[in-house]
Amino acid sequence: MGPRCLLFLLLSATGLLAQNATKAGRFTVEHPTLLNLGFEWSIEGDANRNASVSVEFRPAGETTWRRALPLVRIGGENIYRRRENLDYTVPDGFAGSILNLQPGTEYECRFQLSDPDGASGETAHTVKVRTRTEPQPYPSGRTLHIYPADYPGVKHEPSFNGILQAYYGAGLGDWNVVWERRAQPGDTLLVHAGLYKPERLNYVDPMMAPFDGTMLLTLKGTPEKPITIKAAGDGEVIFDGDGNYRLFDVMASKYHIFDGLTFRNTDVALFAGQKEVLGAVGLTVKNCRFENVGFAVWTEYAGSSDFYIADNLILGREDRMRLIGWTYPNARSAGDYGSHGLKSYYAIKVYGPGHVIAHNAIAYFHDAIGISTYGTPEADPDRRASSIDIYGNDIHMSNDDLIESDGGVHNVRVFQNRGINAAQGGYSAQPVFGGPVYFYRNILYNVPSGVAFKFSAKPAGLYVFHNTIIGEQTVRDPSSNMHFRNNLFLGRDTPNRGIMTWANATDSYSSDYNGYRPNRGVAAQYAWLGPAAGQRLYEPKPTDWNTFGTLAEFRAATGQEQHGLEVDFDIFEQLAPPNPATRHAVYHSMDLNFRLKPGGKAVDAGVPIPTVNEGFAGRAPDLGALELGQPEPHYGPRWLTWRPFYR
Repeated sequence: MGPRCLLFLLLSATGLLAQNATKAGRFTVEHPTLLNLGFEWSIEGDANRNASVSVEFRPAGETTWRRALPLVRIGGENIYRRRENLDYTVPDGFAGSILNLQPGTEYECRFQLSDPDGASGETAHTVKVRTRTEPQPYPSGRTLHIYPADYPGVKHEPSFNGILQAYYGAGLGDWNVVWERRAQPGDTLLVHAGLYKPERLNYVDPMMAPFDGTMLLTLKGTPEKPITIKAAGDGEVIFDGDGNYRLFDVMASKYHIFDGLTFRNTDVALFAGQKEVLGAVGLTVKNCRFENVGFAVWTEYAGSSDFYIADNLILGREDRMRLIGWTYPNARSAGDYGSHGLKSYYAIKVYGPGHVIAHNAIAYFHDAIGISTYGTPEADPDRRASSIDIYGNDIHMSNDDLIESDGGVHNVRVFQNRGINAAQGGYSAQPVFGGPVYFYRNILYNVPSGVAFKFSAKPAGLYVFHNTIIGEQTVRDPSSNMHFRNNLFLGRDTPNRGIMTWANATDSYSSDYNGYRPNRGVAAQYAWLGPAAGQRLYEPKPTDWNTFGTLAEFRAATGQEQHGLEVDFDIFEQLAPPNPATRHAVYHSMDLNFRLKPGGKAVDAGVPIPTVNEGFAGRAPDLGALELGQPEPHYGPRWLTWRPFYR
């Protein structure tokens, strides 16, 4: 070999080594939520993707470090949907969450970046971050009493007729936009029992409402001194929109609390943000009731942040007696019950960072909870859908999906939700821009026309742990960086449909320790699409698919599911599948028992996952959402003692 060849090989090896080595970039602490913390770390290099980031944490002041899930390697995944001109490639970096923490607690978190090929820059970080607490009224602020215009009793002073008079000092008629006596940060507007129904066509409406009946709230509270609009506790407070489009527009507001109120008869109860225009910050909606609404809470604005939407009962306008689905709007056959049409869209839809959507009971909507399908995410971490928690929600009858993480970017956590009756899909990622999105300990029952997890539009970064799914997973649109552990997928004997499909868009994937109940009478139970090692951008051909009749055949061919097993409904104390022949039927959570039977095949059949399933009993964690011997999570509002969706 001549000197020139030797020099060429030496330079080539040096170049490859430089590409494979990792250079640390910006480290970002995302908006904390009550129970979780999210982090991002940009990098350069690591072309062979063998760098890693270990994570440890401890409450501030303690000495023992605990291990958390490592950050997820992201970058290079192509998320696209051509018909909407969406084409996004995930930047190189890491992202991930420390899960299942305590509210209002400061944690010390340390991160170590390592790479066998070498790492440069600031490769270690130790940060202190405090989780949030539930927003509360400022205890030392003024109390402004609000009464209906026809209230006959003695009033506490200062007293006002309607929200706008207390909030702005607004007057009647043309004077309703003269705002000379505004509420102050820390004030509580205490709303006394009665019906508050704007007479929007009355020029001198006693509630000072404008012609469109929309009450615009624009003031700015602070995290320590929010502006609170709260029921007084002397009876139900009802805001009735009288069929108008928007009842409250709060998109210019900051740090407002709505507590214990009823909203009804409006298309949009609380409008909180318009894309590329303006959006609310720090909005809290808790312990409220929504009836006959098309939307309960809605923002599309990237700068909307840190919402807390919890413990609400939200009832839409969709059919309560049969599950139809939005794909049959003009059906005329006897089995499809005629024309449908969209009556209620989302119960809750958000965009931006730091939102918490927890313990709501939701029924009779097109979709229950969603992140806006926003499109290409913005570069600023404070202006994209990251660090969002959706948990403890009880969802009944969605004509499309239960929960959509569809515009999520990093660190979306969807956990401990119960969803019964979804016409098209259970838990959706359509798409996700790098992730991770953590779907764990969710329950799903009855998806007659759809799939358990709707992974579509080439999402990336999907972590699916400990879910109990009564239905099939059959999405064939490839996803990147997709991983399944400790789940139960039980088929309903749906004709011509297998139980599980893995559609992988890159060579980063894994699936193990899951339980499957195949559909009887179906030859192709398991479908697999897996790119070869090193493939990052993958356009599959129909001939790339492989199907298998048994889990053993799948395992032998792919190397996946080395510890997976096939199960049946006898793993539960008492649970039968929905009938696939009656796809419009409605089931009720109170009739369903998802607890595992002692000694069944799903008990002790899982694998430990740091911060996800610690504290399990027995030799190993159980499969599915519920651990044997541990109490079930509380689904829905924590104040609700009666059963809202029971026949």
